[in-house]
Amino acid sequence: MKSRAVLLTILFAFSITLFSVSAIFWEFYKLNKEQYIDHIFTKYSVIVQIYKENQQRQSSEIMIEANLAVYNLIVIKEQEEQEDVLLHANVLKREGFKSVNSAIMLGSQGLYKRNTVSNLKATMIEYKQTIYFHIQTPAGSILIKDEKLQPYNHLNMMYAYSTIFAIITLSFVLILQKLRPLIRLRKKIALFGNGNMRVSFKTKSCDEIGLVSNEIESARVKIENLLNARTLFLRNLMHELKTPIAKGTIATQMLGSEKQRNRFTSIFARLEALVTEFAMIEEVTSLDDKSEFIECRLVDIIDGAIDMAMVDINSVSLEVAGNVKINANYRLYTTAIKNMIDNAMKYSSDSHIKILMINNELCFESKGERLAHSLQYYIEPFTKNNPSKNSFGLGLYLVDSILKAHNQVLAYEYDKGVNRFIFA
Repeated sequence: MKSRAVLLTILFAFSITLFSVSAIFWEFYKLNKEQYIDHIFTKYSVIVQIYKENQQRQSSEIMIEANLAVYNLIVIKEQEEQEDVLLHANVLKREGFKSVNSAIMLGSQGLYKRNTVSNLKATMIEYKQTIYFHIQTPAGSILIKDEKLQPYNHLNMMYAYSTIFAIITLSFVLILQKLRPLIRLRKKIALFGNGNMRVSFKTKSCDEIGLVSNEIESARVKIENLLNARTLFLRNLMHELKTPIAKGTIATQMLGSEKQRNRFTSIFARLEALVTEFAMIEEVTSLDDKSEFIECRLVDIIDGAIDMAMVDINSVSLEVAGNVKINANYRLYTTAIKNMIDNAMKYSSDSHIKILMINNELCFESKGERLAHSLQYYIEPFTKNNPSKNSFGLGLYLVDSILKAHNQVLAYEYDKGVNRFIFA
């Protein structure tokens, strides 16, 4: 969820925007329609005025129709048509009002004026895209058709809403389109972080994401060149060192003094061991290919490490089940265990090491004094607890590097006179 926070935020903003725009347009549509109906409904006053005048003058029906025709109004006379309209029409607005009729009357007291108040009801209705006015009085009713007025047209409102909806949607699509390179860039960075040096960040895009991609590509090329130069330097250095070491070892055998011969033999042996450890460190630190990782039985790797360490089998107690398997580079992981065995043989008080599984973690236990410094001190290159020992201080550094290549870490704890190193 967190990895898609930007996308989810944009989707949320898009949804809220569309909902808000739709709600506003709906309210505006209702208000606009209501105002339109109110506006055209005022025409009923003309009809009422004509109707009242003709009632007062007692004009004929033909005169009423003539007066209404001036305003494009037609009286519907056919009973069947009236019933069809009144039954199926949509009522737009209805309003009641009073009509006052004055008449001169002759009574016992002479002439007097009598006002008659009538309740009238005006209804505006719509039927088949035509506007009708239905006037109801106590004496009867009349249905009038308006040939000029048009019902409210919502197409203009729909056109405006559709246009804004399309603009918002297009903007959202364009934003997503711009985010696609960012998603690809994240995936490439993940591959690069996992050791894939062949991934390319180069792009032809000139926007901000494109500039970032090209800058990362430039940094990748520089890092790759530095790593290649480092690897080439170390390999050439080790190659050039091995030749004089081999020649020196041969020349040592020609010395007449046994004491000097042994001294130089030891020196060249230490130099060869140092070059070998350097080669192993270079291989581990430049390891970016997991193709050599295979599923192995842990006991097989430990047996290989014991053979490499060339120690007495009785000096190692093994308590690891035969069905425990790990996915590892066999040669490198064997070297890591071999270094742990060498470390125990050099620094334990009884030259004995116990290898066992605790909570599914490989542990190496040996009796001895607690480490004088924290573990971090010893996994740095060229550091060692006892300078008198025959060591270059690269053993635990190499173990830590190998474990990191296997997504593991080296841990340490001391319990009742026992040093315990853990592959966690």
